[in-house]
Amino acid sequence: MSKFQLLVGSVMGTAEMTAEAVANDLRGKGHEVDINKQPQAADLVRDADEILLICTSNTGSGDLPDNIRPLYQQMVTEYPAIAGRRYGVINLGDSCYDTYNDAGRLLDDTFEDLGAVRVGNPLVLDASSGQDPEEGALLWLNAWMQKL
Repeated sequence: MSKFQLLVGSVMGTAEMTAEAVANDLRGKGHEVDINKQPQAADLVRDADEILLICTSNTGSGDLPDNIRPLYQQMVTEYPAIAGRRYGVINLGDSCYDTYNDAGRLLDDTFEDLGAVRVGNPLVLDASSGQDPEEGALLWLNAWMQKL
């Protein structure tokens, strides 16, 4: 079975609840999962066998949530050695804002710039669609796991 570290960025708690649903699903399939609600750059390199999964919301202006912003800042100044690490992205936003996908895209681009290897396409969950984010994430997760 695999090890996963879920890197959570959440403002109102929806991304956190979505990460919990994903973690529960993975654990139910026998995987080891750590939910990290205050991720730091050092967490990215602590175990080379972990698959990293970003689960972040966006502020209305597309900015990173406060609890994941330090990770981004450390990544662009400390350049953690994550080349070759596999990762995925779940990005929650609201399309009524022009920048609703920006926070997840920013993290995705930064991981890619550092040489990490994204598995599959990022999931973008739109609050305006009316879809339950946990349900949407679990549907995506099943297909994403097939690509690992």
